[in-house]
Amino acid sequence: MIESEAQAREYCSERCDSAAMERLERFIRLLIAENKHQNLVSNSSLDHVWTRHLADSLQLLDYVPRETGTWMDLGSGAGFPGLVLAFARTDLSITLVESRKRRIEWLRQVCSEFSVKNCEVAPARLENLETREIAVITARAFAPLDKLLKLSARFSTRSTTWLLPKGRNGAIELSEQPPAIRKMFHVEQSKTDPTAGILIGKGRPTIR
Repeated sequence: MIESEAQAREYCSERCDSAAMERLERFIRLLIAENKHQNLVSNSSLDHVWTRHLADSLQLLDYVPRETGTWMDLGSGAGFPGLVLAFARTDLSITLVESRKRRIEWLRQVCSEFSVKNCEVAPARLENLETREIAVITARAFAPLDKLLKLSARFSTRSTTWLLPKGRNGAIELSEQPPAIRKMFHVEQSKTDPTAGILIGKGRPTIR
């Protein structure tokens, strides 16, 4: 369990090369500055930014093999986890799905300023995106599990991996799903919050 900002930064450095760590350091400065103009994240969380946002995002890498296909991050908002994952792993191809105008502008600004080549911003509601096959689907604070799966199931295949940080309610949300969904997912404890869980799934959910 990560218990301090120093531990969180070390955790990130173990998953990033020196160039990626420089990007993360610079990103933090941009995030703090932009948060004065729009509420990207809670101000209190900026005191623990390595733990709450960066390590929290990068821990998702521990649940997939290094070689994966295209990723899709639903409701990327300030860029967590999708943008952070793109900074850390330039070999990944990640689509950031975001429908809020100011968040779209922020994500595009950061991608442009950092010359990010492996990340694209999809400025639309998820239900309006063209269907395509995605290898890994991530989402943090996007929607309740049943709604999330209904909206995104069409992007998945039998080999799709789902990485869904769900805070304190993950196990409860999963317990309320039909048996097929409960069988498809399991809960892993977050490394950044002892009360939070990550729903890890594999396959294409059957939505009725």
